[in-house]
Amino acid sequence: MNPVLMAGGDARARSRSISDGHVVNRAVVDTSHGAILYLESVSVSFDGFKALNDLTLTVDAGELRCVIGPNGAGKTTMMDVITGKTRPDAGTAFFGQSIDLTRLSEPAIADIGIGRKFQKPTVFTDHTVFENLELARKADKRVWPTLRARLDSAARDRIATILDTIKLTSHADRLAGMLSHGQKQWLEIGMLLMQEPQLLLLDEPVAGMTDEETERLADLLTTLEGRHSIVVVEHDMEFVKQLGGHVSVLHQGQLFAEGSIDALRADERVLDIYLGRKAHVQAH
Repeated sequence: MNPVLMAGGDARARSRSISDGHVVNRAVVDTSHGAILYLESVSVSFDGFKALNDLTLTVDAGELRCVIGPNGAGKTTMMDVITGKTRPDAGTAFFGQSIDLTRLSEPAIADIGIGRKFQKPTVFTDHTVFENLELARKADKRVWPTLRARLDSAARDRIATILDTIKLTSHADRLAGMLSHGQKQWLEIGMLLMQEPQLLLLDEPVAGMTDEETERLADLLTTLEGRHSIVVVEHDMEFVKQLGGHVSVLHQGQLFAEGSIDALRADERVLDIYLGRKAHVQAH
């Protein structure tokens, strides 16, 4: 499913949960204690394998956080729990102080302001860049009613702002299918931004990008920092270094270490889990 289309619905639908009947107002996300995302003692098992094992993680409002770790560390499962795709066996996941994500459906979680971008870009290749952003608006998500609708000046201004943010203004009338891989990634981020998310989850966004495209994406995300809370799951350490800020390391479904990327690169324990050296891996 296109993650952008998960966030559909009219303005009234955006103010309520469709999971179990309790009301959730999109505009009210209590970050008075500083954090926008709380995961506490989250565990998930698949056929006896613990994908997450008592994971506790906090992300501050407006923060750009990178999450790294070897394959099988639990990074994707963590994002699945946050977006409602996977229910935890134990633990809690809160959006702000009061919104319990474990009680909401995937569409409801997208509706309250959490947007997720998967590794492979998902755009409407037969439509222009402008039309892709138009389709991603907070409006009727059926294709033809949306494209037939007349855009008011506010909607056009919003699209123009997003085009400028993702550096695709000169490509507005170009078919999305003609864009480079990196440009498609930027476009999909723009489509998520059209939904005005408070928390963005990005899964290995630089995979397949050129060095120039990677640098431009780093610039884009650091520009968004503060206006949105962003969690980036990534393997590219140079890209993580470009982003700066706080980095969390997952290993065997747990939070293994945290700090700056330079500090983590100098941490022998972190090197052990990436290089497969057994001493610290087994000790942990």
